[in-house]
Amino acid sequence: GRRGRNCSSRAGRGGHVVRGCRDKERPWEPERSGAGGLAAAGEINFSVIGRYVDYLVEEQGVKNVFVNGTTGEGLSLSISERCQVAEEWVTKGRNKLDQIVIHVGALSLKESQELAQHAAEIGADGIAVIAPFFLKPWNKDVLINFLKEVAAAAPALPFYYYHIPALTGVKIRAEELLDGIQDKIPSFQGLKFSDTDLLDFGQCVDQNRQRQFAFLFGVDEQLLSALVMGATGAVGSTYNYLGKKTKQMLEAFERKDFSSALNHQFCIQRFINFVVKLGFGVSQTKAIMTLVSGIPMGPPRLPLQKASREFTDNAEAKLKSLDFLSCTDLKDGNMDACS
Repeated sequence: GRRGRNCSSRAGRGGHVVRGCRDKERPWEPERSGAGGLAAAGEINFSVIGRYVDYLVEEQGVKNVFVNGTTGEGLSLSISERCQVAEEWVTKGRNKLDQIVIHVGALSLKESQELAQHAAEIGADGIAVIAPFFLKPWNKDVLINFLKEVAAAAPALPFYYYHIPALTGVKIRAEELLDGIQDKIPSFQGLKFSDTDLLDFGQCVDQNRQRQFAFLFGVDEQLLSALVMGATGAVGSTYNYLGKKTKQMLEAFERKDFSSALNHQFCIQRFINFVVKLGFGVSQTKAIMTLVSGIPMGPPRLPLQKASREFTDNAEAKLKSLDFLSCTDLKDGNMDACS
C-alpha cells in the first residue's frame, strides 16, 4: 500500500481506508452499501456511483474504497456485474479517491482469476480474496495454494486476504496463515481481519512486526481495541455514514488522547448496539446509508429482504439522539448525545 502520515479515510464496495502514523497507510474502508445501489427490479443502478464517491469524500472524509465486498453484495452479483461495478468505481474515483481495492474472491478459482486480471487491467490499487466457502480448504497449505493462484493472475497488484470466518466457515487462524505467506505469495501485503478473536489478531501483528503488512480490522465496534494492538487500518460498513465520527476517534488515538478516543468508540457502540438488537445486517446498512446520504441504495438482492420501515424509523431516531444526524428539535442536555 501507499504510505502517508495524514489521517484520511476511504470508502468502497466493501469498506473505507484511513491513513495513519508510522509511515504506514491506515486503510479505513467502509463496506459499501451496494453495487452503487440496486434498482427495484434488482438491477445495479450505476448512475449513483459518482454521487456516492463525492458523498464519501466530501461528507465523510473517506478517500479509499473496498469494492464488491460483503456489504456491497459482491457475491450476489454476476462476474460481468462485478467487473462493471469495479470499472465504474475506478472511473468515477479517478483524481478523487486515493486507493481502490477490489474484492475478487469467488467459489471458482477461474472466476476469481478473471476478476483479478480485470482489476489489474482497469487500474485498481489492490485486490482482496476470501476463502472459498462451499468446498472449503481444510488446512493452511490448501488455502494458500488457492490464494497463490489468484494472486498470480495479477502479480503487480498488492494482494490482501479477507479473513471472515463467521461467513465462510473457514476457521484457519489468520496467525497461522501469515507464517511464511510472502514466500508463496510475493505480492501479499496484508489482511482484512473481520473477526472478534483479538488473540488471533494480536498474534498476527506481534509475529510480523518486521514486515510492512497492512492489518485492516473489520469489526467496527471493536476498532479502538484493535488500534491498541497494532491495527494499521479498518474496513467496515458503518464508515459509510459514521466516517466522520470514526475519524475523530482515529485522530484522538493518534494524538494519544485515549480518553476522547474511548468516548468516540463508546458513542459508536451505542448506535451499533441499538441496531444489532433490532436485527442488523446488509439490508439494514443499505437503509441507513440511504437515510443519511440521501443516495437511493435500493433493496438488497434475494435472499436478503428489504429493511422494514420500523427499523429505519428507529435507526433514524437513534442517529439523531446521538447527534449523528442534524435534528432541530433535540433538547439541550440529551444524556444520549455524544460529543
